[in-house]
Parts: sequence; structure tokens; C-alpha cells
Amino acid sequence: MSTPSLPIRAREKRLAERARSGRLIRDSICLLSSKWAVDVLLALGDGTRRYHELLEDLSPISEKVLTQTLRAMERDGLVARRVHAEVPPRVEYALTSLGASMAPPLKALGSWSLAVWAATMPSWSKVRARGTTARPAATSSRKPCSTSAGRSEASPL
Repeated sequence: MSTPSLPIRAREKRLAERARSGRLIRDSICLLSSKWAVDVLLALGDGTRRYHELLEDLSPISEKVLTQTLRAMERDGLVARRVHAEVPPRVEYALTSLGASMAPPLKALGSWSLAVWAATMPSWSKVRARGTTARPAATSSRKPCSTSAGRSEASPL
């Protein structure tokens, strides 16, 4: 049995690295896949906030959805919850270092989104003039993001 040549091994290594990178990027995007996660992350980027401050700033989010979003983000290590031993209890939310580290990529994505929107606006204006009011929905055969509970233990995210 002969050993694979160097170019084949290099190709296999490159493919394995690409597959791992793709998986890690998908897992990272899944951390922010809920409707309100990016908004919560941006709101907490301004500093520590109490629950009702977030609720007010993120209107029309419901209390139930905000609670679910904060719990998921806390579970994923993006948000820290601090309960002060007072009567009535005071609860504050802040970004963890992991959550804060997402600010630069999100700002870059936001800038890219604005540029793409500006570049595609003229063509979509023509589409709307013909009677179509929204961009067509993207279709994909991929499964939606799984929750962090569904991630493998080997994944660092």
C-alpha cells in the first residue's frame, strides 16, 4: 500500500480546514439567529442595562420573547446576568467578553449590508414599480440553526 502523495495530503488538509471553518462560522451565526438577538447585543453594547430598560428600548418585543432571548444569550455565553441582593431584586444584563467581541464583525456586516442595499436599491425600485412589494425570500435546503443544546461537545462555540 503506497502513501498518498504530498499534494493529495495537502488537499485533504485544506478541505478539512475549510469544512471546520464552515462549521464554526455557521455555529457563530446561529448564536445570533433569533429575531431579537442582534438588537439585544447592540443595546447592551451601550453598557449594562436593566430588564425593563431593554424592554422599552426594544419595543415592540414582548416580555416573553425578551426573557427567552436573554436566557438563550446567557446560556451561549454572550450575556451576563447579575442579580443584586436588594428588595425588590435588581437584575442587570451586560455583554460578556465573548458578546463584546462580536461588535466589530457586526459593525462590518452592518456596513456591508448598507452598501449592498444602496447598490441594489435601484433594481428593486423597478421591481416594486411592477407590483412586487418585497424581495423574494431566499430558499435553501439547509436546516435552520440548531440551539446550543444541539451543538456537539467538541464545538468550541
